[in-house]
Amino acid sequence: MTRFKMIATAALGLSSALGAATAACAADVNIYTSRQPELIQPVLDAFTKDTGLTTATIFIDKGLEQRIAAEGTNSPADLIMTVDVGRLAAAKDAGVTQAVTGEAINENIPAEFQDADHQWFGLTARGRVVYASKDRVDTDALTYQDLASDEWKGRLCTRSGQHQYNIALIAAYIEHYGEDAAREWVTGLRDNLARRPEGGDRDQAKAIFAGECDIALGNTYYVGKMATNEKEPEQKDWANAIKVIMPTFDNGKTHVNISGVALAKNAPNRENAIKLMNFLSSDEAQKIYADLNYEYPLEPGIETSDLVAGFGELNPDDISLSDIASHREEASRIIDEVAYDSGPQS
Repeated sequence: MTRFKMIATAALGLSSALGAATAACAADVNIYTSRQPELIQPVLDAFTKDTGLTTATIFIDKGLEQRIAAEGTNSPADLIMTVDVGRLAAAKDAGVTQAVTGEAINENIPAEFQDADHQWFGLTARGRVVYASKDRVDTDALTYQDLASDEWKGRLCTRSGQHQYNIALIAAYIEHYGEDAAREWVTGLRDNLARRPEGGDRDQAKAIFAGECDIALGNTYYVGKMATNEKEPEQKDWANAIKVIMPTFDNGKTHVNISGVALAKNAPNRENAIKLMNFLSSDEAQKIYADLNYEYPLEPGIETSDLVAGFGELNPDDISLSDIASHREEASRIIDEVAYDSGPQS
């Protein structure tokens, strides 16, 4: 293929994608999301009922920020909705977001769950906690540091260290204790592994149920999803086999990650998009969104669902997620340096 043809083909591909996006996003607020649309639709329906404004979503699992950057000023995206502070920070770093100030969302969402430059905002939180065997683990209290102790040698399971949820936890550890201490900690975790890291968080609960390990790292909301899974009822057995332990740093608080939102840089419906951002930070929306996904509202004073309350009291770490996000590259480098994903080495 000649260079001219390659350029023409790439341009045609982008044009086609943009045309499809524009056709799909013909609403008052157009949302690009890496979260499954059904996990956000009920709160969007409540927004439409409240305001009369319509919404449309395009699900983009990978490369969301690259897609918006490629579309440039012609992008139909008004809002970006995603999970994990790393993905929100990546959107900011890619230059596809813009600041929002002087709005209700700035007041409703605590500062530690906002970008320092107001380029993104958390909406709901999930704790990065310990799944522990009800039958084989007696304790109900652990620190994150404890997980690297010899007591747990051969008893720990996790998903890949390079997964965004573990990167965020290690980045938080760096913020608390420094890079050298984090490297030593991750090395200890590696040597406590029962097997090579694999699967997702639910697979770690499954491994505990099967007796392959006794403790695992996982997000709180997966426990709710397993416990209520009617399509795959075997997951209820996995959930019933574990208890949730809220591990803590030295400050007595637990690492949390977020689902969040950002205003797209070239939002064609900016005013409507900000109305949706403000709605998402309201008591009504926080309750709907958190209950739907078995998460914790970020706005103080909103009760969690009974199922989530059953995980135990979450005392979220108050270190700024912006500061945590700044250590993502260091955290990823540590994972590779200690060959974490190769499994235990001692």
